[in-house]
Amino acid sequence: MATEEAERRGAQVNAVHLKLGLLSGVVPDALLSSYEIACDDTPLKGSRLLIEEIPIIVYCSRCDAQRTLSSMQLFCCPDCGIPTGDVIQGRELEVVALELN
Repeated sequence: MATEEAERRGAQVNAVHLKLGLLSGVVPDALLSSYEIACDDTPLKGSRLLIEEIPIIVYCSRCDAQRTLSSMQLFCCPDCGIPTGDVIQGRELEVVALELN
């Protein structure tokens, strides 16, 4: 998508902004280390990958509220302790912006 947009505008990509949820299954360090290699010989060459890590937010039916989890291993409301699997946020893997020149 970023390559297509850069080519369409005849521009070079300076940075790709990405939202990455903690439950996305993607390891940020692995993504960053492979990004440069994947960008060779493309309009993305020399660009930066800027990752915003998105926390896990669940809905607690007992509290009737959204709560941010402190651990990926413990899906319980941090206030009342009830188990919950109703994930509101944290699965994102989304390009949200491109910086072009």
